[in-house]
Amino acid sequence: MSRVIAISNQKGGVGKTTTAVNLAASLGAMEHKVLLIDMDPQANSSMGSGVTEMQDEDITEVMRWAADPSTLSLERVRGVIHDVENIPFFQVLPSSTSLAELEVELTIDTRAESRLRLRHLIDLLRNEYEFIVIDSPPSLSLLTINVLCAADSVIIPIQCEFYAMQGVADLLNTIIRVQNGLNPALEIDGALLTMYDSRLSHSRQVMEEVQREFGERLFRTVIPRNVKLSEAPSFAKPVLLYDVKSKGSRCYMELAQELLAVLRQRGVI
Repeated sequence: MSRVIAISNQKGGVGKTTTAVNLAASLGAMEHKVLLIDMDPQANSSMGSGVTEMQDEDITEVMRWAADPSTLSLERVRGVIHDVENIPFFQVLPSSTSLAELEVELTIDTRAESRLRLRHLIDLLRNEYEFIVIDSPPSLSLLTINVLCAADSVIIPIQCEFYAMQGVADLLNTIIRVQNGLNPALEIDGALLTMYDSRLSHSRQVMEEVQREFGERLFRTVIPRNVKLSEAPSFAKPVLLYDVKSKGSRCYMELAQELLAVLRQRGVI
């Protein structure tokens, strides 16, 4: 059975996709079999993992198949999953802009079952991977609700900038609603500080604010502002393949190690 982790924040530009790609890559580099599911219509996680060309089928088609779970099969889904070059334990189920069309379809479909399509897919894949990491859209949408209904837990990236907590309260309220309804087992693994710059007083102020809000649910690992982290997506690579010695690469490896330690301490892996 795998651990399904959503990377989610309803505010854009917080390091959500960077975290999804590089946490998944780090877990894969540690030889944990991991699947990254890109649920963002911008498809940045797909491109950042090396899937740079338009695919005949992607998560959009899989979500349509999942409307009737009897049409899902491992063989069919495996045909949409891609290997990540040079990280044998890391695979990605890519996205495309067509996922935005699916979001409209989900809005029209008012049945509660429309919130559970991704869960049907996850149920099919659980025994295939140790970890399934899901990159969520940067908004509260039915795609995000599908992610939260399918996940075991959530990691919330929060950038060290003013207005950092903007959107977090809404996300926490959404998580509570999902816990009270379709996914009562959903947990928060923790908040993750990103884009930290120790030279800036407001970065330190944001850190203090987030510490007060999340307490023990704040990861000790802090992701810094790092040029290599910013450059890696333009080369369609996780940062550990672009520059394994960079500070950004080291920090995401530390995050993967910390996450494993937390989950083991809680007895969930």
